[in-house]
Amino acid sequence: MARFIMRRRDGDSSRDHPERGYALVGLLALATIIAIAITVAAPNLQQQKQRELEEEAIFRGEQVAEAIRLYYIAYRRLPTSLEQLLDGIPRGTKKVQILRPSATIDPLTGKPWRLVTINDPALAAFRDSLMHYNGGLLPPTRDPRLRPLASQVITLLNAANSDATQTDGDEATGAAKVTIPRTSPDIRTSDDEATGPFIGIASRSQRSSIITYYGIDRHDRWIFTPLFR
Repeated sequence: MARFIMRRRDGDSSRDHPERGYALVGLLALATIIAIAITVAAPNLQQQKQRELEEEAIFRGEQVAEAIRLYYIAYRRLPTSLEQLLDGIPRGTKKVQILRPSATIDPLTGKPWRLVTINDPALAAFRDSLMHYNGGLLPPTRDPRLRPLASQVITLLNAANSDATQTDGDEATGAAKVTIPRTSPDIRTSDDEATGPFIGIASRSQRSSIITYYGIDRHDRWIFTPLFR
């Protein structure tokens, strides 16, 4: 009787082999489907991550532009470093913070922003892009305390570009009508820091963007400045 029972158990075990084989094939098929799904979803996830970084870059860049505006109004001069913006501006006997430390870092590169001076070719290219985006008109600088500075910058940009000429602006709004040059100057992103007063900041990333900023679809051509806004 004992031998008979042992044989029956051995027979049951042999019949389990095909079932285990089918289960293994099923697991392999499921793993293949999961791998394909991950492969398909990966580009979308990367795109979403880049979009979030670009949104954060615009948010921080606009904060720096606002800090430059406040600094200029307080001191009647442009800052020469991000540290000066972090130091704040006087209000009575105290200093008021105008910029968070995290805003000084470009989330697209993880490095500090590149400082854009008035004679930076990137500023001229940004001016041209704004004109294209705004139907040939350069958007006015809304803060009247910055309009004299904006007029000086426009004059310098036009003088540096023989293809651009300045015409009479609208004194009521501060808008300036400028012809659109045939070509934009080549933008080169350098690790060298700008020296002297700066009017804005830009990313060092030369990648194409998912989000467009005033119609601009490359990171290093986004200029965050208190002018023309």
